[in-house]
Amino acid sequence: MLVPAAVAFAHENGTAADTSLRALASKQGLRFGTAVDASQLGTNKAYTGIVNTQFSVVTAENAMKWDAVEPSQGVYDWKAADDLVRSAQHNGQAVRGHTLMWHNQLPSWLTTGVGDGSISNAQLRDILRRHVTDEVTHFKGKIWQWDVVNEVFANSWETPQADGLNADDFWIQHLGSGIVADVFRWAHKADPKALLMYNDYNIAGEDGTNVKFQAVYTFVKHLRKQGVPIDGIGEQGHLDTQYGFNAQQYQADLQAFGDLGLKVAVTEADVRTFVNNATDQVPTSSLAEFAQPYEFSELLKGCELVRQCISFTVWGVHDGDSWIPGTFSGEGYGLLFNVSMQPKTAYSTLQQDLKTAAGVPRHGSGS
Repeated sequence: MLVPAAVAFAHENGTAADTSLRALASKQGLRFGTAVDASQLGTNKAYTGIVNTQFSVVTAENAMKWDAVEPSQGVYDWKAADDLVRSAQHNGQAVRGHTLMWHNQLPSWLTTGVGDGSISNAQLRDILRRHVTDEVTHFKGKIWQWDVVNEVFANSWETPQADGLNADDFWIQHLGSGIVADVFRWAHKADPKALLMYNDYNIAGEDGTNVKFQAVYTFVKHLRKQGVPIDGIGEQGHLDTQYGFNAQQYQADLQAFGDLGLKVAVTEADVRTFVNNATDQVPTSSLAEFAQPYEFSELLKGCELVRQCISFTVWGVHDGDSWIPGTFSGEGYGLLFNVSMQPKTAYSTLQQDLKTAAGVPRHGSGS
């Protein structure tokens, strides 16, 4: 198995010191993870080597999304997701299921049917209930955390409802605010032991305000009072060096969610910056090369300092396989490994952060 230079890992006999991210994080009861392209596991040796030696929890980047598992109505294709789960089990990794209700990556048969009126809102609700029930049941006992509901709250540039939900969100628009609680109930019934999370971005002050955090906090607090089975909050952690980052606000917001009795997970961490091109992804500013590992470090340390934070997941393995260049023109360099799958300064920075905190108990964090 090919592993990039300077990335240490334990030999099978355990004689070598294991300085992998997963091993160091485990010493404080924290799982360290990545989003995984299931098609590369087992076929790309370098990619597979990084995933299996460095990470103790994996998220299906696309393999569990609705368009992937049910491309035709009533016809399921679980192969890619099943392969990822089997790989995780073989390598002692937990799995984060991503995602059950989201407005993106829906199958065309669903969006077309809703668009032309052949699927009514009542039918749409039944279709969603069946989807959630079928998918969670299929993976019952194999998923540690589910991102049950994803990105339904309004950002500062979007139109919020009175409760802070995005009035233009596909699901809220057609099924109303009550659908959020219902999806959590359906998922819990299908697998009572899985941790059920609400997952979103800009919910810990990343956009320079705390409005979205407050909306999610208030809404989730109300759900908990109603007895809705929501176990935690997934704070995505997508950062951009051009905007700066209020690490104190971020940590305080994570702690506020934790104080509600919720578990917290950093679910999609990356720190992007401007680069020369999408292929090489060399930062155009030398300052950004310092800012990127610094902001990654602040993301991790904020999680480490909140005892309810149970996992820290980076959204992708290496820059050459990142979503960033295709989404943010002129930007990239967002992950821990470069386009050649070599560890960057951000990798060694997080490695050092984990070493520093190794052995410090994080009682109540779970794993």
